[in-house]
Formats: sequence, structure tokens, C-alpha cells
Amino acid sequence: MVLLKTESSENLFCQGYNVKQQKTYCNPINLSYRFCLDKPSRREAADPVIILFKNVYYLFASKSGGYFYSDDLTDWKLIETKDLPVEEYAPAAVVVKDTVYFIASGESSPIFKTTDPKSGKWQVVNAGLKFSITDPALFYDDDSRLYLYWGCSNKEPLYGIELDLKNNLQPIGERKILFGADIKNHGWERPGEDNLIERNPWFEGPWMNKYKNKYYLQYAAPGTEFKGYADGVYTSENPFGPFTYQASNPFSLKQGGFACGAGHSSTFQDKYGNYWHVATQTISVKHMFERRLAIFPTAFDADGILFTNTAWGDYPQYIGKNKNSFTGWMLLSYKKTANASSSVDSLPVVNAFDEDIRTYWSAKTGDAGEWLSVDLGRKCKVNAVQINFAEEDTKIFGRMDSIYYQYIMEYSNDGLTWHLLIDKSKNKSDVPHDYVELNNSIIARYIKINNSHIPDGKFAISGLRIFGKADVTKSGQVKNIILERDLTDLRNIKVSWQKDKNATGYMINYGISKDKLYNHLMIYEDNSVELHNLNTRTDYYFSVDSFNEAGVTIGKGVKVAKAGR
Repeated sequence: MVLLKTESSENLFCQGYNVKQQKTYCNPINLSYRFCLDKPSRREAADPVIILFKNVYYLFASKSGGYFYSDDLTDWKLIETKDLPVEEYAPAAVVVKDTVYFIASGESSPIFKTTDPKSGKWQVVNAGLKFSITDPALFYDDDSRLYLYWGCSNKEPLYGIELDLKNNLQPIGERKILFGADIKNHGWERPGEDNLIERNPWFEGPWMNKYKNKYYLQYAAPGTEFKGYADGVYTSENPFGPFTYQASNPFSLKQGGFACGAGHSSTFQDKYGNYWHVATQTISVKHMFERRLAIFPTAFDADGILFTNTAWGDYPQYIGKNKNSFTGWMLLSYKKTANASSSVDSLPVVNAFDEDIRTYWSAKTGDAGEWLSVDLGRKCKVNAVQINFAEEDTKIFGRMDSIYYQYIMEYSNDGLTWHLLIDKSKNKSDVPHDYVELNNSIIARYIKINNSHIPDGKFAISGLRIFGKADVTKSGQVKNIILERDLTDLRNIKVSWQKDKNATGYMINYGISKDKLYNHLMIYEDNSVELHNLNTRTDYYFSVDSFNEAGVTIGKGVKVAKAGR
């Protein structure tokens, strides 16, 4: 027997190949996303902030009915509290010496503090600001001064003001106007799934960091419901500017893959000094604000450029003391032949294997015994699985003790004889994006999940994702990259390349120089793509990697598209 580390340490009971301590993670974060209080029934969390306080991580997110804590950034436990306005959007928190301060959006937002956030006990410091704020951010400078930033509008810029730590966090002076949107020069700030709508974006979600005496004020655009929801950053020598636009913006972008979006985020350091970026991802099917959270490795390069590595951002990644990186475990289940015990006609089994969190398969009932299976096509080495449950016909609102999933996973090499892989038939934790790293890899061709219990509605899955390696011919090195930048609108470019017969998909890497290819786009099957998110004043360099179930083949060479010169 090998034990599984579930979301709750109280549920360490499983048979089969499971983990005793998770070393990797896979986005979306496997968090107990709360069901919203209004119709339609759906889950939500967004606008996240993670702080490290007394060697414990605390996660605050919109509409969560509380906040979370973790020792390792993977196993999150809920703290419910009546002291904070947890129903307000976009909470912010900051550590000031031995105290945590908290504020959320509102017409007259109070500010709270605690020296023991794990207790859920907070007290009011400031009964309410005299002005309205949306999407606040708190920043404590190394000279012991505290600043408040805010902004969420398609008409107004971001603002900032200093707060007086010696006078109950009362504002000092008048608010400062910082900067706003510029869609004429910043293509990624344009709204739309493909950044093609010529109107002002929602300009929002500020967050401040300081690195080597330089201030980095990040912001989000163009809108939380779009796949291109991203973060940019301006830099300055002073907390209120003047600010300079970072040419490699957006610094956090994820427009392709299973779950898209990497905006309205916070950037923080872990226990070991590594930087991370916790971000908002979109589903936006049942409601525009149906969202999830993701965490990506982040860094400052030798030139002080802030960047976030979203390549392979929803494949398994290492986490911990060592430098974080992609595991190299590839997706084995993409568009593979699948079967189920039953299916709703409009929600077929293919939806669970199309690498799109916005689509899902549903059985006709939520009864125990409903199942979903996939044929990987050949015997493969399996290292991890991720089960992304979907909500079909649920009527849940808020949190309840009965919200959990119970299931059994099996594997086979002939489709006839099945072996136990994971037993969560007694699980009592809410794990809507359950990720299981196997303690020992297995060889399997068929994977099957059997439902034992769901909280409500029908048994539904948006992604049954199997990770590992297959013994197949690796994809070839991408050749003949063609860049066609639109000289009448430098925000747009078409990228194409010679298709490789062995490739499952491609990773497009691009940036402002050969050594700064910090933006990434994963696409499957196609060998061309149009981007509408470039900055007009910048040359762009591109490379394209190919991949399949055997691994990644790095592209040959880098091509440049000039900024009209």
C-alpha cells in the first residue's frame, strides 16, 4: 500500500500507486473553489494574492468565503472568518513586520490587521477610506512606508496614495494618477479572445514589487473573460513614478493550452527566494466570472526584465527548494479514443480529451458506477494524472460539508484485466482539479475513472489528463519559419512554419530579443497562427518548438520581425 497526499492531510487513505509527498503540481491549482451564492450554480476564485508570513503561505482570492493557507504551495486549507468582507472582490494583503494588513474593494473600504492569520481573527485598523477603491494592492517599502494602489475601469487609469502606519493607515496627501491603457501601441491590451476589438480594455488589478531599488507596478488587461487576459508592468525609480512601459509586455500571458489566462495576479517570493506569479484563468462558460487560479514561475533577468514562464504552464511542474522547471512529462491523452458508461448527447466523451477547460463530457447521471475511460493508443509510461471535474446540473450555492468527490481509477494493458491505480472512494476533500503524482510510474494503455460520489448534478469531466512518456518517434526540428508582420498595423503578425508529421503540437516562443523569448503560445496540430497582441515600437524574435508524447524538440534558429523599419 502506498499513501496518497490529498488536499486534506486527514484523508491519507488510498491503495495503489500514489504519492506520499507531492513534488510537482499542475494548473489549475487544485483548490476548493467555492460555489457562488447566486445563479447559475458554478465555482469561482479570482484576483489572487499570496503572501508568506512566518513561514506559511496565505492565499486570498475573490468570492472564496474565506482564505487559505499552505506550507508548500500545493496543499491548501480553508480558513473561514466573520471578521473580513470576504464577499467583496479583489482582496489585498501585505506583511508589515509581525502584522498582516487586509483590504478589499468597496465604496468605503475598511482596513484590517492580524498577527495570527491562521486563527481567522482580525481587527479593524481603519473603519473606512473616504473614497471608493476597486482592485486594491498594498505595498510595504523597505523604508517602512506603506502604499495603496487601485484601479478597475475601462475609462480611468490606475491610482496610488500613501497610508500612514502611525495614524491608523489614514491616507497621506492626495491620490496620484499613475498610467492608463494605450491600445494603439499595445496590442495585447485590446479586448476580445484574439485582441481584435478596438475599444478600451478593463485596466485593472495593480500589484507592486521592488527589485534592486526599482519599482515594478503590474496591471491587468483587457478583461477577465478573455483567453488573452494578461499582466503588463511599468517600472520606476519611485513608488509614484514617473513610470516606463516594459517593452517585453505582457510579462504574464497564457493564451493557449488547456486553461487560458494569466492576468490580475500577484508576484511573491517563496521560502527559498524563488519568485512566483499567482494568476486568474478564465472558463467563463456558465458566467463571465467563472474562473480558476494558476501559479507560474517568475523571475527578473540580468537586465531587470520581469517575466513569467507560462510555457508548459498546465503540464506538471516541479515545485520546492530547487529551481522550478517543467518535468518533461507529456500529455498522453490528447484526442485519444474514449468511452463512457453514458453521455449527454450535447456533451460527448471527446470533450474530456480536447485540451479545452471550457468544454466537458457529462454522464447522464451522477450515480455511482458511471465511468469514463481512455485508450492511450499504446503502452505508455504514466507519471501523473489530473482529473478536472465539471459542474453539470448542479444546484449548489456556497460551501457545504457534502462537497467532495469520490472515485476509483484503474489501468489496463489489454482493456480486459484492470488494476487499481488510485482509490479515493473514501475521500472527503473538495478536489475539483485533482492532481495525483504517482510515487512509482506505471506502464499502461487504458485508464479508467469510476464514479463513487459527486456533490450534486451529473458526473462530468472537462479534462481527464494523463501525463508521462510514450515510446514513439520524436517530432522533428521546426524549419522554415515565416513571419508576416502587418506593416499597416504593427500589433498584428502571422507566424507559420513547415508542419512536422510526428508533432502533436507546437510551442511558439517570442520576445524582444534572441535571449528574451519570454512569451509563449501552445497550439495543437496547426502550423500557423495569427497574433494581434504585439507592441508597435518593438522588434520581435520568434522560435518554434515541436512536441509529441516522446518529448520536446527545440526549434532551430530565431527569426526577427522588425517594427516597420
